Amino acid sequence: MFIDDVRLTLVAGNGGNGVVAFRREKYVPLGGPAGGNGGKGGSIIFVGDDGLTTLIDLRYQKRISAPHGENGAAKNQFGSDAKDVYIRVPVGTVVHDLKDHVVIADITKHGQEVVICHGGKGGRGNYAFKTSRVTAPEICEKGERGEEREVQIELKVLADVGLVGFPNVGKSTLISVISAARPKIADYPFTTLAPNLGMVRVPDGRSFVVADLPGLIEGASMGAGLGFQFLRHIERTRVIVHVLDMGALERDPYEDFIKINHELETYNPRLLLRPQIIVANKMDLPGTEERLALLKKKIEKVDIIPLSAYTKSNLDELLYAIADCLDTVSLDEFQETIQEEVVEYRYHPEEPPFIITRDDDGVYHVTGRMIQKFFDLTDFSKDENVKLFARRIRNLGVDARLRELGVKHGDTVRILSYEFEFFD
Repeated sequence: MFIDDVRLTLVAGNGGNGVVAFRREKYVPLGGPAGGNGGKGGSIIFVGDDGLTTLIDLRYQKRISAPHGENGAAKNQFGSDAKDVYIRVPVGTVVHDLKDHVVIADITKHGQEVVICHGGKGGRGNYAFKTSRVTAPEICEKGERGEEREVQIELKVLADVGLVGFPNVGKSTLISVISAARPKIADYPFTTLAPNLGMVRVPDGRSFVVADLPGLIEGASMGAGLGFQFLRHIERTRVIVHVLDMGALERDPYEDFIKINHELETYNPRLLLRPQIIVANKMDLPGTEERLALLKKKIEKVDIIPLSAYTKSNLDELLYAIADCLDTVSLDEFQETIQEEVVEYRYHPEEPPFIITRDDDGVYHVTGRMIQKFFDLTDFSKDENVKLFARRIRNLGVDARLRELGVKHGDTVRILSYEFEFFD
């Protein structure tokens, strides 16, 4: 089964907690702090694998989680780091972050690794807080939360050449006679519901990968028919080969060519920058020579190669033309279409470190990304940790901002799920 679009929730592991501990060994006076740090949480990493051709392994999974880091221990024992989770995906996989609406990974090479969700750092034990002035701290940190993402994973097949055309024009027959691919072939439209890949070898020794892509209809760029399921795959090809049916009396090959290019341009105008070759197929049928002559008069800037995939006539001319065209196109020339949109996996939209609001009851609410981070690191069961949390948010400017907003001594301030009384 060919699966090229799945949605998943990915959750990296949390970091282990640091601990408060002291050396209490005989004959070791003033042993001092000995609380170890927690281990790092496991990350979720995608790895390109050219042995895979579908996302079916992810189709029936809704959530993938990485293990948490181990907590620290006494005697300065650090918790062990959790193992990362490696997910193998086909080459050509694109990962979208559904919350931020950005592309966070574009896997185009075998063995390429991309960290999608980063594991949380381990919290520090009290030994890490020891200084010359504070020789016996009772402070520790909880581990950071691992990143969590809702992602959409798309597979865009990697092929040198894409066969495009209306349904039932002979694309599947053509790929079956120029390669070892064996797609479904029948005399009714939409027999091809998923891309078929085939390796083609030219008589002079050159080779390339060709993709038989599902048939287009008018409005495909707006989602009609197979719509985006087809068009996402054409973005990866370097050369576009139009297959036109010269034997269909009810269709005009020139109009078909114009309509397909219109759909490509509507979906992505940069698709028309790719070299194009026209295959005038089914030339074994009567009346096709006259239609071919008329087509050549209307289209002068694109190479037109007449052939019959059914009788296997004139195939070599097509293969040489494609190979020569590929020699003039750089392998990475059109890969920028996706890569220029990829953002760093730790991308964060522009937002202030904290936000303060006031409800109708006069309670001040403090939220924000940095507030959440400091909050998650704090174990509120220990007074020293609460004092550290207060210093951190004071250094962030929360106290000063509250005074600007008119907070007074004794007012209630809620920081996430905890309520505090403001002291001035």
